[in-house]
Amino acid sequence: MKPDRAAWVLVGGRSSRMGTDKAFLDAGKGPLAAQVAAVAAEVCGKVTLVGDPERYASLGFPVVPDNQAGLGPLGGIEAALKASPSAWNLIVACDMPALDAALLESLFTAVTGFDCAVPQHPDGRLEPLCAVYNKACHPAIAAALAAGIRKVTDGLRSGLKVNYVLTDREAAFANWNTPQDIRNHTHG
Repeated sequence: MKPDRAAWVLVGGRSSRMGTDKAFLDAGKGPLAAQVAAVAAEVCGKVTLVGDPERYASLGFPVVPDNQAGLGPLGGIEAALKASPSAWNLIVACDMPALDAALLESLFTAVTGFDCAVPQHPDGRLEPLCAVYNKACHPAIAAALAAGIRKVTDGLRSGLKVNYVLTDREAAFANWNTPQDIRNHTHG
């Protein structure tokens, strides 16, 4: 493991389509957020959650709050980058149970010479909530938030040098957003 890495798991979402907090869903190996954090720890060592410290402390990882509540995932990325002591930061959503260490490690390889590495599917869809960001991205992301930008992919267009990494690993990025997504993952 390279010492100048940190991982951040975004746990503060509303989970409105799920009807319950996704971070605490049983993913077969404990709470979903803890399972995602354990995979991230394989490539980064240190893992911190981004969300409400009181709500998520029971998951067993350090927790930092968003700097401004209600700004969505881009606000979580901003909080992680501001708090990070590391140059390179893996930022992942808490609802991706199929991630693996090899995929995450490949993003660190792909970020060389760029500000961030974001997976891109053959159809053009991006996975900015499973990406590696340099701490130097913080000013651009903070400026995007200050300008009213909330969509992560729009925030990345604010002067950052992004390596869009082609991936054919659709299943690895499967999100648990609804109860049907869980059924598809566990029975499909």
